[in-house]
Amino acid sequence: MNMAINSMSNIVSINAQNLQQVLGETSQQKLVLLNFFSPQSPECISQAAILDKLAAEYSNYIVVANLDCDAEQALASQLAQQVGLQTLPTLVLLKDSAPVDVLAGAQTESQVRDALSKHLPAQQDLLLEQAKQALINSDLNAAFTYAKQAYELDSRNARIKLVLADICIQIHKLDEAAALIETIDVKEQDAYFNNIKAKCEAALEATDSPQIKELQEKVAKHPNELDLQMQLSNLLNEAGRKEEALEALFTILKKDLNYDEAKPNFLAIIASLPDGDALAAKYRRKLYSILY
Repeated sequence: MNMAINSMSNIVSINAQNLQQVLGETSQQKLVLLNFFSPQSPECISQAAILDKLAAEYSNYIVVANLDCDAEQALASQLAQQVGLQTLPTLVLLKDSAPVDVLAGAQTESQVRDALSKHLPAQQDLLLEQAKQALINSDLNAAFTYAKQAYELDSRNARIKLVLADICIQIHKLDEAAALIETIDVKEQDAYFNNIKAKCEAALEATDSPQIKELQEKVAKHPNELDLQMQLSNLLNEAGRKEEALEALFTILKKDLNYDEAKPNFLAIIASLPDGDALAAKYRRKLYSILY
């Protein structure tokens, strides 16, 4: 069967029909991991699981080309002579139709990753790609996590800062978005920058509604009316002002832990924040301080 590479999968089985395409054309576009294996060998099976995982993670950058040495004996022996194959599994990394690395014998995940890192884009660029992919899939919390990790690796990169700012706007972390936009150098203020800046300004304006201001004034006059605090927290949360919404709910909880929906709302806002968010940790601690 001719398994030409389709855009859906970057794992292919090598045979005489698709060999030229994969080792030639495909290796011009992506790094090809030619995997000599035998389905009879436990080492080959466990290495295949590692390669499947990496294929999913680096789908835009690598193709895993599996050569079953039992099923394709003639082809395997012909290629084995070219690469000096001694043992199974053996992994040959090909770029632009030429081998760039050979990993003989079973490898650990970190050994394969080390070999890949020499031939793939930098980690922060890969993370940025993953963030963009997560955005396309509308998975905002994952997008935020990837973009934040990319930013931690390279906090001077304008493109990373703008993608992170864009995601921050969408998850209502407007102060963080505005702070990132502020740091962009004049010479890097391109059309994308202008778009994100305008988006942030519009979002900030939308969060400052007359209703919120009016309620804030009422709360200031009647600090013990918990119902007003409750209404205010709902409006603030809808406007994406999560920290202020949590603070309003916390004010209620300090006075009455079981007031209306204050506690479930408080926990729901914390749950809506991205993994590892500092705000979530801060307000969890505050809640524990009054619970225990």
